[in-house]
Amino acid sequence: MAKKTKNLFTLMQPVVRKDSEIGQVEITGAISQAGSLRGLNLIRVANMDADSIATLLTRVTAPVLTQKEINEMHTLDFIGLAELLVPFLNPPEPGASNVAETESE
Repeated sequence: MAKKTKNLFTLMQPVVRKDSEIGQVEITGAISQAGSLRGLNLIRVANMDADSIATLLTRVTAPVLTQKEINEMHTLDFIGLAELLVPFLNPPEPGASNVAETESE
């Protein structure tokens, strides 16, 4: 079974590149930048649409994965990487008031 540690994911089936293999993928700090969502439909990203998540992963992984590599990866590896995105796409503390709500009250 694939293993997750914080922002690092160990692939069940390594991605093969020429003479090397990628066995671990990290979700980088780029996920915290709004630019990583450029051109993506936020509803589709939030609903974990496979095409949207695949595009997002090409922008926020280290080593950088290509669209082809993501499309060809094992389904469980893709799902595991998608799960790593969830904390970045949700508020840090569910139910907590955000600044805009607090200032208007």
